[in-house]
Amino acid sequence: MTILIAYDGSDDAKTAIAFAGEMFRGAEAVVLTVWERLAMTSARATAGFLVALDQTGAEDEALAEAMRELAQRGAELARAAGLDASPRCDVDSVAVWSTIVDVADELDAKLIVTGTRGLGGVRSLLLGSTSDRVLHHAHRPVLVVPGPGRND
Repeated sequence: MTILIAYDGSDDAKTAIAFAGEMFRGAEAVVLTVWERLAMTSARATAGFLVALDQTGAEDEALAEAMRELAQRGAELARAAGLDASPRCDVDSVAVWSTIVDVADELDAKLIVTGTRGLGGVRSLLLGSTSDRVLHHAHRPVLVVPGPGRND
């Protein structure tokens, strides 16, 4: 059984990893970090106005490396929690939630695990939470784990 765990470094994502380790000790897990290219983030921040950015690609490569390291730290947390975990880092194609669903389909994951809230901030208020979108669009079971100290 392969479990896909969405990981963005937030406390909620760390809680989701710990819970998955408790519930599914020894299971194979892929810890997925999804990131956006800076041009896409900037374009979305302009409230729908597409802007051309002068980028050499160095900024995106630095961001990609940081996200690969984040996925590796998530996999280390998952291994410490008792899972047979490997990291994975993907750039989003359309939206973070969509990439999570697509990767779960590609891996034929038996379960997607995600925290309730991540590091989305204002963007998640405007677009809806990633966990909510995954829950409503995935073609497989989704476990949404409340963050630390939450009862919602």
